[in-house]
Amino acid sequence: MTFYTKAQREMQASFESQPLADAIAAAIVEDRISDRHKAFIESRDFFFLSSVNADGEPTVSHKGGDTGTVKVLDDQTIAFPAYDGNGMFLSLGNIADTAKIGLLFIDFETPNRVRVQATAQVHRDDPLLEEYPGAIAVVRARVDKVFLNCARYIHKHKRQETSRYVPNENGEQPYPAWKRIDGLQDHLHPSERGKAADSGGVITQEQYGEALAKGES
Repeated sequence: MTFYTKAQREMQASFESQPLADAIAAAIVEDRISDRHKAFIESRDFFFLSSVNADGEPTVSHKGGDTGTVKVLDDQTIAFPAYDGNGMFLSLGNIADTAKIGLLFIDFETPNRVRVQATAQVHRDDPLLEEYPGAIAVVRARVDKVFLNCARYIHKHKRQETSRYVPNENGEQPYPAWKRIDGLQDHLHPSERGKAADSGGVITQEQYGEALAKGES
């Protein structure tokens, strides 16, 4: 199995860790999702998604939803929804650019984590959209590598509540506060213009920042 890059090998050599790295890769790195991986992945209601654009610039996003937001379709295929965002489409654009993604699933309470490296595609007419009310697209990805990861440096946190912005069974969600910012009103999609008035009114960027700092956004 080819897992490490030339630069990673050089770094391992400089720290004299190559034998250990080889042993760990042989023990935990797989190219298919096992039942243990599947159970953990589908128990999560969020994950971190990394992607890279054609210029080699990476980004990482937090993706939240209901429990099981990432579906394991078979031992080499996963799928997850794309919900309404800020219109930047960094992750989906990067997937269209290079298709390479990384997913990090964490249980902060146990703690535990699983990492996935995959090759992805964006589908706007995927039949799985029916299973993700409110989603605008579905990402399907072929798993390249999956492995458990040491949880030594994961601080324990207690989950408090589900975000009120996760779409309900009808795909409905509250109107986001940032779309009420005055300077954005003329730039919103035509279907959303005027909605700020029905959702508490237009606010300034400073007011949004204050609400965000208090966790009231």
